[in-house]
Amino acid sequence: MKARLPQGYGGGGASNLQQLARQAQKLQENMDAAKEELEQKEYTAASGGNAVRVTVTGKMEVKSIEIEPEVVDPEDVEMLSDLVTAAVNEALRAAAADRDETMGKLSGGLNIPGMF
Repeated sequence: MKARLPQGYGGGGASNLQQLARQAQKLQENMDAAKEELEQKEYTAASGGNAVRVTVTGKMEVKSIEIEPEVVDPEDVEMLSDLVTAAVNEALRAAAADRDETMGKLSGGLNIPGMF
């Protein structure tokens, strides 16, 4: 008895593999373009009622830190440090969330190690 595959399966052999390879290459090109676009974006977050503002890039690098003069208190450096840390972390979270959302749309939810 010979097994039969449903219509659309089998019989393609090498042409199916070539089509799959083309699709994978197109996906990789789209992901590379999206990654490059994301790396050019900037994300800004603030803490302390806008007293500290931090801008990071899509490359997860801090681009700038702006501090309002009235929050610079030599007696309370710890508070300023906390505000800067909070703003940096929030900006990095925004950049990471945007990256994950963009790449997730492209990959259809697949988690492919090393892709991004």
